[in-house]
Amino acid sequence: MSHHDPHAHHQHDHGAHVHASPPATGAVVSAAGSSHAGHAGHDHGAMVADFRRRFWVTLLLTPFVLALSPMIQHALGLGEALAFPGDRYVLFALSTVAYLYGGWPFLVGVVSELRKRQPGMMTLIALAISAAYVFSVAVTFGFPGQEFYWELVTLIAIMLLGHWVEMRSVMGASRALEELVKLLPDSATRIDADGSLHDVPISALQPGDRVIVRPGAKVPVDGEITEGSSGFNEAMLTGESRPVTKGVGATAIGGAINGANAVTIRVTATGDATYLSQVIDLVKKAQQTRSRTQDIANRAAAWLTYIALAVGVGTLLVWWLVLDAPLNFAIERMVTVMVVACPHALGLAVPLVVAVSTSLSASNGLLIRDRAAFERARRLDAVVFDKTGTLTEGRFGVSDIVLLQEGDESQELAFAAAAESQSEHPIAHGIVAEAKRRDIAIPKASDVRNITGEGIVASVGDVRVRIVSPGHLARQGNAITHERLGQLESAGKTVVVLERDGQARALFALADIVRPESREAIAELTRLGIRSVMLTGDARGVAESVSKELGISEYFAEVLPDQKSEKIQELQTRGLSVAMVGDGVNDAPALVQADLGVAIGAGTDVAVESADVVLVRSDPRDVGAILGLSRATYRKMVQNLIWATGYNTIAVPMAAGITFGTGFLMTPAIAAVFMSASTVIVAINAQLLRFYRRHA
Repeated sequence: MSHHDPHAHHQHDHGAHVHASPPATGAVVSAAGSSHAGHAGHDHGAMVADFRRRFWVTLLLTPFVLALSPMIQHALGLGEALAFPGDRYVLFALSTVAYLYGGWPFLVGVVSELRKRQPGMMTLIALAISAAYVFSVAVTFGFPGQEFYWELVTLIAIMLLGHWVEMRSVMGASRALEELVKLLPDSATRIDADGSLHDVPISALQPGDRVIVRPGAKVPVDGEITEGSSGFNEAMLTGESRPVTKGVGATAIGGAINGANAVTIRVTATGDATYLSQVIDLVKKAQQTRSRTQDIANRAAAWLTYIALAVGVGTLLVWWLVLDAPLNFAIERMVTVMVVACPHALGLAVPLVVAVSTSLSASNGLLIRDRAAFERARRLDAVVFDKTGTLTEGRFGVSDIVLLQEGDESQELAFAAAAESQSEHPIAHGIVAEAKRRDIAIPKASDVRNITGEGIVASVGDVRVRIVSPGHLARQGNAITHERLGQLESAGKTVVVLERDGQARALFALADIVRPESREAIAELTRLGIRSVMLTGDARGVAESVSKELGISEYFAEVLPDQKSEKIQELQTRGLSVAMVGDGVNDAPALVQADLGVAIGAGTDVAVESADVVLVRSDPRDVGAILGLSRATYRKMVQNLIWATGYNTIAVPMAAGITFGTGFLMTPAIAAVFMSASTVIVAINAQLLRFYRRHA
């Protein structure tokens, strides 16, 4: 069930070029590529370009400011060489340009934060650079003390650089979604009623229209193939790496790339109803839902802002009034504290990881509907699988072939398929499908007739073929005594006997076919330390057989659809945190009851309201992938939070001047380097989640 918080995402209008404070907002990177807080009138790319431009202008001014600063001149022994009449006013003018142009995003940002009564990173930076600038200007025009224009300008340059690099990382967090948006072409070739072809915009297509998709072209919208067959590359949509072959009657997903053959599709969904639009909408919502971890980080960041303001002012007063230090030195300590304590890294620690993990999962066919439920997945104890259609293929097929005499399995299957090829019975379909799956040529059968309730008789060439039940033979006095017959029947499988010219040649056991991926899925969950449980309405013998085949230790058999949620409750009362994996239809109550509801095999129907996570592919291995990704995501969040808080614990006392007298004193510029480095480290660490690979 979707538990979206309607207040989870706050829109912010920060005016031109404002980079809002994550601590105050807790917003995240959206699918459209906007920043973790809204930005009026500019997309994220424009903001990155703006910070880059301001950085380069400020950097260009920096050497001139350094050369004109008395402290730098003195340190280099170039005071007389670089000094000239009025140089301090030139220094003032250059620094003013750097302060107003380079510092503009921070100065506008503080207005937005204070208007919302949510002081954060912008408030700290703006106060720090403003205190440094105002004091230096006062000294320029006669106030006693020492200017620190060079600290101001280098501080602004480093802060702009840090923001530029960090925002590029933020952009990377939503790149997978931007690629999804780009998947749809701008136009489509529509087939009109008279058969003529016209290129029309995607927006002009209506359900029922016919569209031709040429080789190598993208499918413009969701539709049903009405002519032709081809392979479709759906890797960016479902994570399926191999091309999927589809023919008449199959569904083509908008955004998939057509292979070698042209196909005609009848449009079934356009606009917001298409699979791709639903995926993008789901991912946006998932990125916007608040998580408990994110709330903790936001509260910590807000507190850090107030602590930084208090410590900054306290540092100024202690150095100036208590320790009798010069005012300019005390202001420098205050500025350094405010810069180094900016809670930017803490504010980004969780949202960036959220953005990366959500877009990463979407590009692999794992659609997170509820962020909080996804985060809870890391603590799961058990996964309950609905058998039919989840662990099995949901179709009647041949599971075992037992030869009763010397012979060839493929030859016996060919005779059986020939006899059954004209029948509509599920057993016949299963045998014929198995022969086709093995690429066995099926000979022609003649003189086909049914033995009512018992089987079928046919002639294949000059061979008389009969396919009957073991019970029919037993009643005729020709009972099958092979030990495997009893084993197969006790496993709940349907067994038929193939006779050729009166001799029993082979047993064919049919059952709901177990997916080959299911064994890997159970093994992966076991490796993750999670118990697998199977739920089925089938008889106990069938349940026991499938469980044994897959290595599942616990199962519930003969469970009616309305009893499934009770079985989930039963496990929960044992103190287990439970995920339910089903098809999202008759499993809906159980999906809602579970701690994590996973709808599998949804295909293009991503709007499974009862599920927290939707797995696009009918592949149970993706359950292990989503749980593994949940754990990896949480690890990244914790790493970022530890780094962001630990860094401040060490850096703030150093900025306040605790190292005074040891030979090292942190300057505002060094503080800016530390603060920016912390933010960039958090951003890069979030990006490293992209290298997560599940262990199959």
